[in-house]
Amino acid sequence: MTASRLPFPLTLTGGGVVLREWRSDDLDDLVVMLDDPDIARWTPMPSPFDVEAGIAYLKRAYQGRATGQRIQLAITADGSVPLGEVLLFGVDLGLKEAELGYLVGAPHRRRGLAASALSLLSAYAQSTLKLSRLLLRIDPGNLASTAVARRCGFRLTGEPAILQEGPYGPTSLDTWELVEGRAGTRMERLRNVAARRYGRRTQF
Repeated sequence: MTASRLPFPLTLTGGGVVLREWRSDDLDDLVVMLDDPDIARWTPMPSPFDVEAGIAYLKRAYQGRATGQRIQLAITADGSVPLGEVLLFGVDLGLKEAELGYLVGAPHRRRGLAASALSLLSAYAQSTLKLSRLLLRIDPGNLASTAVARRCGFRLTGEPAILQEGPYGPTSLDTWELVEGRAGTRMERLRNVAARRYGRRTQF
């Protein structure tokens, strides 16, 4: 693996979610999901987010995936309708680090989708991509996102805040880092829940 060639295409399954590549027929669902003031408030996403923005977004996503520059996957329950998105980007093989991001559409929040998707992609990054330092950049006012970070084993690093410009003005981003081994620990916990529920171990 090189910094410019991340695996493509990719599907990851576990923890009640299926992470899959974006498709052109996701356009309508994408526009509905991302035309959300809450998303625009915490990200540099265009607002309002219309069909034109959606077409450009899917084009950039495909280019980034086809060239192996990032992992950018739709969060789904069963591989069909996109409910959110999870990303891995900014890979530095020398430092063995990368940044992750996530979002979930308004009607699908508070179902644990972001935590499941983040844990699944983090575990893949550690085990398959051999990355040892996984980071998140989160505005401290985004309480839902910081709760997901903590749930998945990320902790504040104490590094200086990073300024980011968005459609609602600048935001200040704190850096979070995954505590070593926590992604694998969460996935093991999900396996154990599945085993108790279905009487067998589930392979993720």
